[in-house]
Amino acid sequence: MSGGGDDRVREFTEFRQRMNQRILAEPNQVVRRFFALDTQTYQAGALDVKTKELLGLVASLVLRCDDCISYHVAQCRQAGVKRDEFFEAFSVGLVVGGSIVIPHLRRAVDFLDSLEAGGAGDPPAHEHG
Repeated sequence: MSGGGDDRVREFTEFRQRMNQRILAEPNQVVRRFFALDTQTYQAGALDVKTKELLGLVASLVLRCDDCISYHVAQCRQAGVKRDEFFEAFSVGLVVGGSIVIPHLRRAVDFLDSLEAGGAGDPPAHEHG
């Protein structure tokens, strides 16, 4: 991927962080509690963080949410997911979701390539949004 990949990673991370701060600055307890619940969901428990993030990645592929896919690709990478493990998870999402997942799979691999090429870095610990 060209230098645009680094920009994509940086722009995604900066936008996400900026908007999360903006949203959480509002005095809405439902939104705050949902964000907190999401954060707690991805903490280690009976399942480790790596497994939970892979589950989030597969669900995001099936639901075809590119922002969620990018987020979980970065979180999986931070949790130590290896390239072959990514592609096994991608295959599960593709089989469950069908051919409509292919465009999202392309963007997931492109984002992973950008991260591996030294994009703007991984996001901080799980704070979904």
